[in-house]
Amino acid sequence: MSTLQEKISELAPERLAGMRRGIEKEGLRVLPSGDLALTPHPQALGSALTHPHITTDYSESQIELVTGAHQDLQACLDELTAIHQFVCRSLRAQGNEMLWVSSMPCGLPTDETIPLARYGSSNIGRAKSVYRMGLGHRYGRRMQTISGIHYNWSMPGVDSEQYFALIRNFRRNAFVLLYLFGASPAMCPCFAQGRPHALQSLGGQALYLPHATSLRMGRLGYQSDAQATLAVSYNGLEGYANSLHEALTRPYPAYEAVGIRNPGGDYNQLGTSLLQIENEFYGTIRPKRVVRTGERPLHALRERGVEYVEVRLMDLDPFVSVGITAQTMRLLDVFLLHCLLSDSPPDTPEEITELKRNQHLTAERGREPGLCLQRGGQSVLLVDWAAQILQECAPLAAALDATHRTGDHADALRAAQALLDTPNATPSARVLERMAAQHGNHFTSFSARQSAQAYDALLALPWSAQQQAHYDALARQSLAEQKAIEAADTLPFEEWREQYMSAQGLE
Repeated sequence: MSTLQEKISELAPERLAGMRRGIEKEGLRVLPSGDLALTPHPQALGSALTHPHITTDYSESQIELVTGAHQDLQACLDELTAIHQFVCRSLRAQGNEMLWVSSMPCGLPTDETIPLARYGSSNIGRAKSVYRMGLGHRYGRRMQTISGIHYNWSMPGVDSEQYFALIRNFRRNAFVLLYLFGASPAMCPCFAQGRPHALQSLGGQALYLPHATSLRMGRLGYQSDAQATLAVSYNGLEGYANSLHEALTRPYPAYEAVGIRNPGGDYNQLGTSLLQIENEFYGTIRPKRVVRTGERPLHALRERGVEYVEVRLMDLDPFVSVGITAQTMRLLDVFLLHCLLSDSPPDTPEEITELKRNQHLTAERGREPGLCLQRGGQSVLLVDWAAQILQECAPLAAALDATHRTGDHADALRAAQALLDTPNATPSARVLERMAAQHGNHFTSFSARQSAQAYDALLALPWSAQQQAHYDALARQSLAEQKAIEAADTLPFEEWREQYMSAQGLE
């Protein structure tokens, strides 16, 4: 077995230079009070169904910003910033809303009042809304308002087998990222209303855990008891596809009880299987492939293999106007390269159970002095294990720096290593410190202030007439494309739904 050092030296610089990354960032539209904005997705932003860069996630009030895939890291961040600028300018033009900078949601209304995203009258548009209705029935709408940043990553010459090896190592080492970048140690008490939890109250203004890193990735966050029955293996495309296929086709009694339609004929969900569609499967990282019109993602993966991975565990950084920094992105590039090049034995059901426990421990107690995780049945200090992984990343950072003629990757790695010795400097600790020092431990007050600062900072950046014209044109074009899709539909929705949801489409 060749060593990590040998694998690095075998990597052609053009492959390292050809690494691509793209970002998908979710964020709630809120009022200055810190309450959820209940207005429709702004017309000025175009069609959420067809716009290439600005859509909605679960809720009509939850904007998702999508960059292209970039070889140049700074170009990716610049595009993310420009999309933010356009959105902020559009929000200012129509009223007083802004984007929420925290992963855990703002002040929420009653569950059924949280508006589902709407995508027009086409079959695909209706299906997207029905899917969200199903998520609400299955998990509650509140849980879906949690927001994060997804980091899409690929490198030339990597095949499906190698991407799955990367994914297995990522799942093993994901606790490092939760510790370094988790930024959701507290939440608004409204989020946990009516749900059992072990969080502590901060004077009634917030719920938190003193050493938490990412409650978003903990037991109260983006989790599903039903999906806990899924033991999805990442040992290869075939096994992964088969386990997902079963979850997409096997009826699930609790969801059968909900039914596809209610007695009045309105749709409750797209189907009654454990997963309605592939996107419902929660994971810290996913194998992905760009799909063709009307194609199911699982079919695309089976047919053409893995094209990139989607990292899903990153919290929004509430201290940064666009939610992520160039330094964090560089650390992610180094970390993913380490996951790709390190030996990656097959996973086992025992290891999968161990990893889930490690994730919850790190999310809820990651900064606790002396915290131990499980590695192959052995207890190991989180900080020691993390230090070992980051140390192994040093030659990878050096290789990337040599390729890009910079020292930035080594700097990012040093900054990460420093956080192991100073847990108080992590984003999660800084959130709690700022809440206590300036906001009387009030989560909503802290997040509303950070959101207003981000909004002002984005509005203060230079913005040209050409940029405005470019994004205005994209919005108009997307609205025209939505109309064309609606006009082209011929099938009644129920017939279309049955075809789309058929098991044949997954083969």
